[in-house]
Amino acid sequence: MSPPDAERACFGFEEVSRTEHRHRIGRVFSDVASRYDLMNDCMSLGLHRLWKRFAVQLARPRRGERVLDLAAGTCDLAALIAPRVGAEGLVLACDRNPRMLSLGRDRMLRRGLVSNLRYVVGAAEDLPCREGVFHLATIAFGLRNMTDRAAALRGVYARLRPGGRLLVLEFSRPRPRFLRPAWRAYCLSCLPRLGAWIAGDGPSYRYLGESVLSFPGAARIAGELERAGFRELRRHALAGGVVTAHLAWKL
Repeated sequence: MSPPDAERACFGFEEVSRTEHRHRIGRVFSDVASRYDLMNDCMSLGLHRLWKRFAVQLARPRRGERVLDLAAGTCDLAALIAPRVGAEGLVLACDRNPRMLSLGRDRMLRRGLVSNLRYVVGAAEDLPCREGVFHLATIAFGLRNMTDRAAALRGVYARLRPGGRLLVLEFSRPRPRFLRPAWRAYCLSCLPRLGAWIAGDGPSYRYLGESVLSFPGAARIAGELERAGFRELRRHALAGGVVTAHLAWKL
């Protein structure tokens, strides 16, 4: 698939206007919010929890740091990071979908994670926070849903302090080529069926499967990080390359 032009974005296998993309993404995540955590466990057999723990260990949030968790969703990463930065630090959970963020906030309240967590509804392309503030930014399985990745990455870069780092955890492509047909079949056939059965929403999970397959490979994402200004990139392939953790710095 050819990349979208300057005024368009890929919604799964479709190319749509950016306005339409934002509308559709909002509708998808509003529709799946109530079963989002259950579906993540079912789709990955619980492995997403291990991937996120690895990502947080790789990012090494430290006591007293300010962390921006983008596409925070139901706050899985925020829950792992908040104890590490301690009472002196801060985690700002940001998501463009109010329903997802509300569910995340409720989860954190039930777990007693309150004092160093804040929440803001907003898109990575137009972040409602000051520049040069954060020591660390994280994006877990959210970059592929952003309408304008280049603008989002530039925005994150601007919000980081010099020496700050960005951790991106995202789907990529299996390294063994013989696994790729099975991976494609899983995304296009199994995910919609699971979504219909467990969440009562096959179409949303059809999009999510297509979004995984249409998302660029890890090497291209590394190039996009460099064009946004990041340096000293490191990549870690997980699950045979199905997932990649990118760590980059603002020098």
